[in-house]
Amino acid sequence: MSIFKKISILFIFSLILMSIIGFWTDSINSKRIDSLIKDKYIEISNEILVNINNEKDLNNIYLKYELEPILDYEDKNNEVFYFKKHTFGFISIQKESFDDELIIKIKYLDEFLILKTQDEENINDKLILNILIFIDIFILMLTFIYILNLLSPLKKITQKITSFANGDLSSRIDIKSNDEIGILSNSFNQMASSLQSLIQTREELLRDIGHELRTPIAKGKFAIEKIDDFSQKELLKKIFNDLEILTDELIELEKLNSNKLNISTFSSETLIIESLSKLYLDDESKIEIFIKNDFKINADLAYLSTALKNLIQNALKYSISFPIEIYAQDNKIIVKNEGEKLSKELEYYLRPFTQELSQRDGFGLGLSIVQKIISKHNFKLEYDYSDNKNIFTIII
Repeated sequence: MSIFKKISILFIFSLILMSIIGFWTDSINSKRIDSLIKDKYIEISNEILVNINNEKDLNNIYLKYELEPILDYEDKNNEVFYFKKHTFGFISIQKESFDDELIIKIKYLDEFLILKTQDEENINDKLILNILIFIDIFILMLTFIYILNLLSPLKKITQKITSFANGDLSSRIDIKSNDEIGILSNSFNQMASSLQSLIQTREELLRDIGHELRTPIAKGKFAIEKIDDFSQKELLKKIFNDLEILTDELIELEKLNSNKLNISTFSSETLIIESLSKLYLDDESKIEIFIKNDFKINADLAYLSTALKNLIQNALKYSISFPIEIYAQDNKIIVKNEGEKLSKELEYYLRPFTQELSQRDGFGLGLSIVQKIISKHNFKLEYDYSDNKNIFTIII
């Protein structure tokens, strides 16, 4: 799970929790404040009702509790806090919407009083508490947005690093800041520049070495033709052929470390045909092909056909009977040949210059090249031995 998803989940959880706490607190305070106000003004209303015929006492009560008589009052649909009917009248305490004052209505015989209270501090306190909760939630949202904005360059950094890892050596991070993310970006750019320079220098060196090696090899092979001694001639031919093969395989192996893949879509049958075209077969009956289902592959055809060619070549070289078998089925390419089981685990043979001691024909680079190509595609290479057959499987 990405950092952004984790932060989003944490924010949503915090927001829900804070909202629940806010509503719960508001509900408790509302009930508590309503109860206090109701008790207070019930007592005041009863006091007024007792002294309703004594104007002087009424005025003192008005002053004492800061009540304001209202002569012309337009009746509204107010929230009723309290209502009690008496024998000769009633007492009603109401609250106007979005207002902190209360309306007290008292009727006794022909007397009808409408009084307005002053702002209730308890109600104001409740309002302030609600505002503070809202501000807290708002600050939480701003903090979330700020953190996302602060971490947003990580997406760009991840993309650039992934691009560099996939072979785009020119990939650089364009982030200018003085914090740790800026330092990380600058450090990556410096590292990428150094690695690009080293890789380019190594590629140039390998190209030069390959070119310089091929020239004396070609001259040597030409000079061999002038030797009359057949046994010496064949020995020298083998030596120069081995040098040529070794040079080609080393250069091919090194190219895989830096070259980008040219991805295309092709069928498994096309892959097998392309691989066989890279071999020089003296007898086509040595190979049998079984296309169980011709599935599609997204890969670099040139590289993947080289990998399969190496597996087929090894199968032909070390098989004790023919034909070898090539299968295409269930997103797998399988190469089978009859022969002795490998004496070590597959991982041993995937390292350069490793092979069976009894099989010194070659340089032990074939499977190493296969593994690099398979890994570069994020495919998988497996080995099994069954019914006296070595079985190599490329899992697409």
